Amino acid sequence: MRWLWYFIIYSFLGFLLEVAFARAIRHPKRDRKCFLLLPLCPVYGLGACLILWLAPMIRSPLWVMAAGGLAATGAELAMGAFYRFALGVRFWDYTGMPGSLGGLVCPAFSLCWTALALVLVYWIHPLIAGAAAMIPVWLAPPALCLLGADALVSCAALRRTGTTEVLRWYAAD
Repeated sequence: MRWLWYFIIYSFLGFLLEVAFARAIRHPKRDRKCFLLLPLCPVYGLGACLILWLAPMIRSPLWVMAAGGLAATGAELAMGAFYRFALGVRFWDYTGMPGSLGGLVCPAFSLCWTALALVLVYWIHPLIAGAAAMIPVWLAPPALCLLGADALVSCAALRRTGTTEVLRWYAAD
């Protein structure tokens, strides 16, 4: 169950990173979540889990950065394609940025993920792993049910409306 907790924790931390980034660049949409109820960005959870899965096989920090950057970029590409082609929405669009691949990934953000991979593996994850190990086992089934239900409802709402604004049900008009 530790991978479930890692996914949830890193999806939440990714949400916090997105909110901070949106506020720093003064983006009008400052909440930046990908679920209807839960404050999660699953692309970060998936990317972090891929990096953490690869990291034990790699000894050099430079290779951790390289493999981590590729893994995170792959997660971003896969999730972006899923959102765009399966659900008909875009949570991010790098169109117009140098080297963009269909607006789904770009070298500038891939470099960010490369640097974050190093920070994740050597500084953040040792703290998170310890905290995640303390979560009671009995919490996993309800957490998985809540995550799955929110994901299904969120996907259905996104597909039905074709806009990420449907996730902002709490925003004043």
